[in-house]
Amino acid sequence: MSQDKTENKISAKDVQHLAQLCRLRLSDEDVERFSRQLSSIVDYMEVLNTIDTSGVAPLYSPAEHKIQYRQDVATHVRTRDEVLANAPERDENYFIVPRIV
Repeated sequence: MSQDKTENKISAKDVQHLAQLCRLRLSDEDVERFSRQLSSIVDYMEVLNTIDTSGVAPLYSPAEHKIQYRQDVATHVRTRDEVLANAPERDENYFIVPRIV
């Protein structure tokens, strides 16, 4: 599909709104480029929607594999000291982690 022939279904205003929600700063060139690219994606989704899938069974994954379930049984439970032994920093029975807020 040519992006030149694509009518922008995703407007510059929509892209600016999405950028604001994502806390992104976009230049005017980026807004226009993303508007064209997202509109092209929407156009392609419309093409895919025209495909007749009435005879196709629904999939949850394209990979054909069987799920191997295991028995839900208790295994070795690590002690508090075993878990805290690898902590780079701790205060008695607690991990100390860097403050992020």
